[in-house]
Amino acid sequence: MFTFLSLCTLISITGCTKEEEKKEDDTKYLVTSPMRKDTTVTRDYVCQIHAIQHIELRALEKGYLQKIFVDEGKFVRKGQMMFQILPIQYQAELQKAEAEANFVNVEYRNTKALADSNIVSKNELALAKAKLDKANAEVSVAKIHLGFTEVRAPFDGIMDKFQVRLGSLVNEGDLLTTMSDNSKMWIYFNVPEAEYLNFKEKTKAENMTNVSLMMANQQMFQYPGVVQTIEADFNNETGNIAFRATFPNPKGLLRHGETGNIQMTVPLKNAMLIPQKCTFEVLEKKYVFVLDKDNKVRSREVTLTSEMPHIFVVKSGLTVNDKILLEGLRQVKENEKIKYTFVKPAKVLSNLELYAE
Repeated sequence: MFTFLSLCTLISITGCTKEEEKKEDDTKYLVTSPMRKDTTVTRDYVCQIHAIQHIELRALEKGYLQKIFVDEGKFVRKGQMMFQILPIQYQAELQKAEAEANFVNVEYRNTKALADSNIVSKNELALAKAKLDKANAEVSVAKIHLGFTEVRAPFDGIMDKFQVRLGSLVNEGDLLTTMSDNSKMWIYFNVPEAEYLNFKEKTKAENMTNVSLMMANQQMFQYPGVVQTIEADFNNETGNIAFRATFPNPKGLLRHGETGNIQMTVPLKNAMLIPQKCTFEVLEKKYVFVLDKDNKVRSREVTLTSEMPHIFVVKSGLTVNDKILLEGLRQVKENEKIKYTFVKPAKVLSNLELYAE
């Protein structure tokens, strides 16, 4: 009885093993190939945010800071009074210049009356006229100097912190504060040479490229920007060139000096695309399983340039004629011979939500 049971068990195990081997032999894996295609990819670039106008307000005359009419961080209108430097000295100079001009004017009128009566020569009249013109010019200069004691806003904008305090003695050229026009923002970011060439090749001069801004809090700025300017020269040390995008800022959310990331759609010509799920990682390097002529899988390292949803752009390591394993990467071993079903790359990519032209 024991021998009979053992024999039945052995037959059962042998049958199951043969059934599993047969099942494994019948397993077919899905295989595809890389695909060449013109497409686009969204790239992130670290950026610096600048106000469209950002200036320093400095004292044009020496004196004591008598009045401050606005507060830090406040919005000011063009022409609005901001600072008043003690004007007593310049008022006195203006009064002196005006008195001198009045005196010279009297002399000129007397000389003119004498010249009209041919008592004095025309040269003396011309000399008196020159003195009058000089005196009037000195009045104008004194008015300008007096006007320099009033510091007014040169444009609509937001004032920064005070660099001086009420009653401070300021010298000519001393910094009073800075001021920003944040109605529009200029955002600068650097683009590598290869991406610049693709950008210029695919973008006509009259068609500006829209870009988006990811702010420091990882929220997308609600208004799109436009690339309007590219610098003339490349940076030889980094191989980059600076782009400038202009963003509207109607709510004043963006401020001068902020940072963020520009997201720009970059064209890729004749890019080699593979599904992300075809790859696996070993020591931070990407690999795929490639079928050789004997239908054996062999791992091969690939170099990637870009990433899209479900898609990698391959720089090197594959050709469009290679057959790569699409599924079952964890079920096969190096140099294992497999059976497969080939799926056209266009069909594979169309099911991976590829955003391409």
